[in-house]
Amino acid sequence: MAGASAPQSPAAPAEAADSPAQRIEQAARAIAKALADITLSLLSDTDALAVLGAVEHLGRSVDAARVSTATDVADRSRSILGHDSLAWKQGASNGIDLITRLTRVSAREANRRVRLGGNVGQRRAGTSMLPPYYSTVAAGLSAGDLGVDAAEAIVTTLDKVSPSVAPDDLLTAERALVAAATGAVTEETQGLPGEGFAFPADLIRGMAVQWQARLDPDGTAPNEDVAEPRSTVGFGLLRDGLYPLRGAVTAELRGIMNGIFDTYLSAHAAPAFPSAEEQALMDSGELIPGAEAAALSDDRNGGEKRADILRGVFEAASRAPGTPKMGGAAPTVMVHVNAVDLADEHGVGWIDGVEAPVSMRTVNQLICAGGYRKILFGVDGEVLYLGGKERFFTQAQRRAIAARDGGCIIPGCQVNAAWAEVHHIIPWVNHGPTDIDNGVLLCWFHHHSIETSGWLIRMVRGKPEVMAPVCFDPTRTWVPGQDHRAHRASGAGRDRSARAPARAHPSATDSTH
Repeated sequence: MAGASAPQSPAAPAEAADSPAQRIEQAARAIAKALADITLSLLSDTDALAVLGAVEHLGRSVDAARVSTATDVADRSRSILGHDSLAWKQGASNGIDLITRLTRVSAREANRRVRLGGNVGQRRAGTSMLPPYYSTVAAGLSAGDLGVDAAEAIVTTLDKVSPSVAPDDLLTAERALVAAATGAVTEETQGLPGEGFAFPADLIRGMAVQWQARLDPDGTAPNEDVAEPRSTVGFGLLRDGLYPLRGAVTAELRGIMNGIFDTYLSAHAAPAFPSAEEQALMDSGELIPGAEAAALSDDRNGGEKRADILRGVFEAASRAPGTPKMGGAAPTVMVHVNAVDLADEHGVGWIDGVEAPVSMRTVNQLICAGGYRKILFGVDGEVLYLGGKERFFTQAQRRAIAARDGGCIIPGCQVNAAWAEVHHIIPWVNHGPTDIDNGVLLCWFHHHSIETSGWLIRMVRGKPEVMAPVCFDPTRTWVPGQDHRAHRASGAGRDRSARAPARAHPSATDSTH
C-alpha cells in the first residue's frame, strides 16, 4: 500500500508526523500487513465469507473517502477562483485534470466521483455549508454500509424526478432505496419495501426505476406523441465471419425477445424460422417482412424498420404451433398494470423480467391484441380473485380476420397475417365489441401509431375501409383496405365458373406493389 501514496512535489515541505495523510498511510500499512498474513485458500468456508464481507466493508469506506476527497479538490479548483484555484496553482487545466494526474484514474472515473460527491457532500453557500441533497445516501456511504455503485444508481435515478416531486416523497424513496441496499431497519424505514434485507446494486437500480415511475409516471413514460423511445437495430462490419449486432430495444421488445430466448433455451431446441422458402425469398430480396413498399405515414429509419422486422419474427415464432412450451404455455409477454391507472389512462405498466416501464399506450395496445386478466389483491397482498381472459380475439376469430385481410390493411404495407396484430376498430376502452366485424389486421408499427398517425378505419358491409392522413390524401377519401390476395381472381375477364381452381407455379411470385 505504501506505493499507492500520492506523489509529492520535490519542493513540497515535509509533512507533519501526525498529519491526516500520515495517519491514513499508517492505517494502510497495517491493513496491508493483515491481508498479507492471510492465506485465503486455507480458510474455512465461514472465515472465507467473513473476510470477503470485511474487505468489502473496508472498500466501501475507502470508496466513500475517494468520492469526498475528489469532490473537495474539484471544489477547490473551480475556475471562478482564478489564480486562487487549486488546479491553477498545481499547473492543471481544471479540477478533473488535477485529480487524474494525482490519482492516475481515468477522467470518466474522476467525473463519476465528483458528480456523486456533489449530491452526497455538503454544499458551500457563501461562508456557510448546506446539508447534502441526499443525506440518507451520504450517511450510508460514510458508514461504509452503502456501496458507490448502489449510491450512484439511487442518486442518478432520483435526480431525474427531483424537480417535479415533493421533497417529502423524494426523501421517502431515498430512505426506502438505501434501506433496500443496506438492509438497515430504522424508525424512518419501518414499513417501506425492502426493509431489513440488503439487495445487490443491480437490483437497487431496478428498484430505483420503479420508484421513479411511482413518483413521476408522466416523466418515466414521456408523452409519446412528442418523444417516444424507438427500438433500433443495425449491423457492424464483417469480422471473423460474423456481423456484430448493434442497437437498443424498448422495454416491450426486450420482453418479447426474453420470452422467446428463455423458451428455446429451456427446451434445448433450436428455432427454425422463417421457412426455407421464405428465407430464399428474403435472400433474393423478393420478400422483406416488415418493410412497407409505399412507406405511407412511415418516418422510421432503416434501423427502426429492422427492429420491427425482428419483432415480427419473434412474435410470429411465439404464435407458431411448433414453438416449444414453457410452463405449459407458449412464450407470452406478461404486462402488469394497476387498474386505477388503466382506467385513468395515467401511469405505466411493467413487463416481467424487464426493469424499464412501458407506457400506457403500449399497455392498451397489448390488451387490444391479447386481452387481459383481472386480479384482485387483499390488504396483505394475497390474491383474492383471478378472472378469466377478457377482451381478446380467439384463434378462430383471428383466422377469419386473416382470411379476409391477408395482412396489415394499410395500403402499401407488406406485413403478412402471421406477423400482424388484431386491432379493435372501436377501441375496447370505448366498449368496442371483440368480434370479427370490429377487428382488422395491423402490423405492429401501424397498430402502435394508429391513434396519432392520421389513418382512420371503418367497417362497411363487413369489409374494412381506410382514410389516409391529409399529407397523403388531401381529399380524405375512404378507400378499401388491403385484402387477401386470393380475393383478386386471375384473368378477371374470363369465365371463372368454367375454370378449375388454379395451382400456383412453384416459382411464381407476387409482383403487386
